[in-house]
Amino acid sequence: MIDVKDLFKNNYIEKEVTVSGWIRNHRKQKEFGFIDFNDGTYFKNLQIVYDNSLDNFEEIQKLHIGSAITAKGKIIKSEGAGQSIEMKLSSFVLEGDCPEDYPIQPKRHTREFLREQAYLRMRTNLFGAVFRVRSVAAYAIHKFFQDSGYVYFHAPIITASDAEGAGEMFQITTLDLDKVAKNGKVEYDKDFFGKRAALTVSGQLQGETFAMAYKKIYTFGPTFRAENSNTKTHASEFWMIEPEIAFCDLDGDMDIMENMLKYVVKYVLDNCPEEMEFFDKFVENGLLDKLNKLINSHFTRIDHEEVIKILKKADVKWEFQPEFGQDIAKEHEKYITEYFNGPVFIKNWPKDIKAFYMKQNPDGKTVAAVDLEVPGAGELMGGSQREEDYDKLVSRMKELNMNQEELDWYLNLRKFGGCVHSGFGMGFERLLIYLTGVDNIRDVIPYPRTPGNCDF
Repeated sequence: MIDVKDLFKNNYIEKEVTVSGWIRNHRKQKEFGFIDFNDGTYFKNLQIVYDNSLDNFEEIQKLHIGSAITAKGKIIKSEGAGQSIEMKLSSFVLEGDCPEDYPIQPKRHTREFLREQAYLRMRTNLFGAVFRVRSVAAYAIHKFFQDSGYVYFHAPIITASDAEGAGEMFQITTLDLDKVAKNGKVEYDKDFFGKRAALTVSGQLQGETFAMAYKKIYTFGPTFRAENSNTKTHASEFWMIEPEIAFCDLDGDMDIMENMLKYVVKYVLDNCPEEMEFFDKFVENGLLDKLNKLINSHFTRIDHEEVIKILKKADVKWEFQPEFGQDIAKEHEKYITEYFNGPVFIKNWPKDIKAFYMKQNPDGKTVAAVDLEVPGAGELMGGSQREEDYDKLVSRMKELNMNQEELDWYLNLRKFGGCVHSGFGMGFERLLIYLTGVDNIRDVIPYPRTPGNCDF
């Protein structure tokens, strides 16, 4: 048994081989036929040719699209367009038949239809390519950090702390909700953990504890947001990469963000050439140019205040007027990356619109936070130097009316051998949207969880 990928990557001309996989298409003629065969190991199909010299010719002609087969035959140079090799069939075994109402027929399907067939959609060219790139990009992220001496930290999925302070968390409970509704009272002390618990929105806070022992750590796992949003870039369950680095300031943080992104993009381009060419041709024209340009780009670093000045001077009629002390909109992100003709780190953001744990700058108005804006996608990563000063962190938590007791362990990090440290977060699906040109988060995650949708 051999993988189709090996047939294309190595020389098997005039050799007898056996392959197992699925029929993507079956074109039948009176005296011969062609089967488009794919075993999942390679983006391109292997064309299997047969003719009526075979004793079981009529049986072969009855093979349905979607069926699983094992095929044996000789690899020969292809005389047809579109493939370099093909298999001349000598025998086959039908491993699993497929009825004629199989949903994934060889025709163009809408992405909306394929979401309804999510358990089969990876058998199409588009989603076969998307989820291969997802796998390779995930490996590239691990490889980047592992090769750089980081410890891979598994953050807890169940938590009692809200890292972002946003409150948009999925609560978990073993309490009888019908009884809770009748009584009109939630007795958290009688719940499974004896307190209010939820699914994590970020592993950052716990990650910081490990950075204070290992110096360099990263998380890579699922996170959850109970945000009732139905945009193309929001999902209720998604994956996050969150490194935390001790003895590292904001400049060092930006160095790591830039190096990681360039590494992952290059790794995917090098290891998924067929998939990336497909995306460039059929999904986003110019994708390869965009990604290659990013690898070779200078990443500009500029303060938020300077960005607002540039936006205010711009000869543009903004839908959302840029203001000092405020966040920036998608249209502003796009303008700034075009203005600098490349990726832009926007740093030193207004304190009042950022999280409590970010390092307070001497001006008292801003924090040492950074967002990375990339051409064609906008914000891709966000990070900050963490506040290492115990008193300043306590003061900030009081300003925000946060419960200090719940986070006493986090505060203690500043007392027990604390140091300057930084980190950042990147949504994995947001990276995949950027890498593939597929613009909806529902199409880069295997089984999307969004408001009103928890199928499969």
